[in-house]
Amino acid sequence: MQLTWLGHSCVLLSGSQKILIDPFIEGGSVAGTEADIIAVTHGHEDHMGEAVPIHKKTVAITEIARYLKSKGLAVEGMNIGGTITVDGVSFTMTPALHSTFIEEAGPGFSGGAAAGFVIGMDGVKVYHAGDTGLFSDMKLIGELYHPDVALLPIGGRYTMGVAEAMIAANFIGARTLIPIHYNTWDKITADPLSLKTALERTTDITVRVLRPGESMEIVL
Repeated sequence: MQLTWLGHSCVLLSGSQKILIDPFIEGGSVAGTEADIIAVTHGHEDHMGEAVPIHKKTVAITEIARYLKSKGLAVEGMNIGGTITVDGVSFTMTPALHSTFIEEAGPGFSGGAAAGFVIGMDGVKVYHAGDTGLFSDMKLIGELYHPDVALLPIGGRYTMGVAEAMIAANFIGARTLIPIHYNTWDKITADPLSLKTALERTTDITVRVLRPGESMEIVL
């Protein structure tokens, strides 16, 4: 499987299917990105992003799924703790500690709950935490689903920062960690190299710091 960080929280997984997670990049567009399935972690505009104009089959929590269906999308709705399989790809929805509403629909339009995903494809499991603070049940995500790669926000202010991500990485136990949701704006400035240095000195976890648009191969 190939993993591409497009920027912010937007990630493309390319294997037997192409899975685009949280289709938003600042100052640009991902609408031309080849994708078979979109996954949306929550309703904030910097995560739901271009889900509607991309107009592909989408996986989202029930409330967002209902909204996207009203826009004519084919949507697979689910909820936290559930697992579904879509075109041979498994999606397990995990908790996230964060607020949510569907911003493009206007104030008060419920987005259900914020979430993350463990996505399984071609024998590889990738955990995208979405926007979240640190929570101890990340240990259960590791124990239950054994992700190979963890995508964790490190920008602070709206999500956990570097210090919390270090603890989360140990809770989850994935062999590879990729930091996301940082340096998009001044308010979420973070140093991913400090995370890499600290984790790689003290654990067996490999931290891959990708540039926006950079890809890596996940080899088991």
